[in-house]
Amino acid sequence: MFVNVDHAVRHPAEWQCGKSPTNTPQIACTTSSVTCMQEETVVRQTRNVDQRAYVKVAGVENEAVTPATRIVTPRASTGFEYTFPAIRGIQAGREFYVSMCPLRLIPKIFIFDEDELSPELRAQRILNKGRLPALSKYILDNPDDYVFSALTASVDGDMDFQSHSPDGTGFRTGQLRIPMDSRFLINDGQHRRAAIELALRENPDLGEETIAVVFFQDAGLARSQQMFADLNRHAVRPARSIGVLYDHRDGSAQVARVMAARSAVFKGYVEMEKSNLSARSRMMFTLSALYFGTQALLQGLEVKTDEAADLAQSYWEAIDKLLPEWAMVRNRSLSASEMRRDFIHSHGIALHALGRVGNSLLRESTAPSKWKKQLTPLRRVDWSRSNCDWEGRAIVGGRVSKSHQNVTLTVNYLRNHLSLDLSAEEQRVEDAYLRGDA
Repeated sequence: MFVNVDHAVRHPAEWQCGKSPTNTPQIACTTSSVTCMQEETVVRQTRNVDQRAYVKVAGVENEAVTPATRIVTPRASTGFEYTFPAIRGIQAGREFYVSMCPLRLIPKIFIFDEDELSPELRAQRILNKGRLPALSKYILDNPDDYVFSALTASVDGDMDFQSHSPDGTGFRTGQLRIPMDSRFLINDGQHRRAAIELALRENPDLGEETIAVVFFQDAGLARSQQMFADLNRHAVRPARSIGVLYDHRDGSAQVARVMAARSAVFKGYVEMEKSNLSARSRMMFTLSALYFGTQALLQGLEVKTDEAADLAQSYWEAIDKLLPEWAMVRNRSLSASEMRRDFIHSHGIALHALGRVGNSLLRESTAPSKWKKQLTPLRRVDWSRSNCDWEGRAIVGGRVSKSHQNVTLTVNYLRNHLSLDLSAEEQRVEDAYLRGDA
């Protein structure tokens, strides 16, 4: 008997033994179960002659190795079942299973219904819908090389794993049968699941691709809450610098890497992995600081990657001539740690602010003869930490601040030195600062 799951759910009157809708992927089932795998995966059939089970693998039918373990027993189930091709494992003495599930089934199996419950009655955080557009766009923009890690789920229902053999490798592989009336709780991956649903609306062809799902038996609310805590307790977001180093899609990341490798200003003085420099580090900049400064510099400019790298390198080398301490570090007349301690112009906030100011100049003209002359007044800026002008702008409580507001206030300070107009938003932030509201 073959039943198309999507068709059957919509048209229960068409559930007829031996028939299936045409032009739709068929999914195999026994008389009491419906599987979520396509026909090229394992298909189970029961022959009533002697109750021996047969298995069709890759289109070839074979008698099962251990008929006793493959006999279908009568069930008192009230409905249909999902059947997943799965691998069995053990963690902390508990069995769990890993399967590949088509993306089109993910939104149908995993349904959210806990948004209105109080935190102590949930086993997940509230879905942050603001993250979904970026995740969905990532899938849609990179259909040939997107990567999603496995979903982790707890199953509030019976899980019946039937292995291919009683020992050896076949003991770990088989079919996982789960009643359709079971509840699937996502312990890890709810945002990936929601992003998949959004992406499928725009590109249904993605539905035939698969994602790994790890199934655990639901042992109650307390256990599910503990799983969520354990899965997220030791999760550490990688440093932004190493993300820039490894990102080959982002044009600004490519430009930043090129400059770090070839520019006399940056070569040998950029920390490529960490986003914070230790007190004794001989590096002047982090790759993430250079990235954000360069991204701000090139924002909205219609230039190719090679041209962008040349333009950015030219700009930062012009800035270098206006900041003598940078050259002093390269000449070893001043240590990098001393420069960072006494000046702010190698910190991320300064690079970001210089990038934004430079962007305003480059939008008017990319001709070096014009924008280089306009940068000259920066030579008179006092970049030392002891300059009280930085307090509240770039320094808060004795520490350099990278907040968006502080970046804007630093940009305003530089624009005033260059006699450049402030934007409406920049003026609003400046007025608040001058009133003492910042």
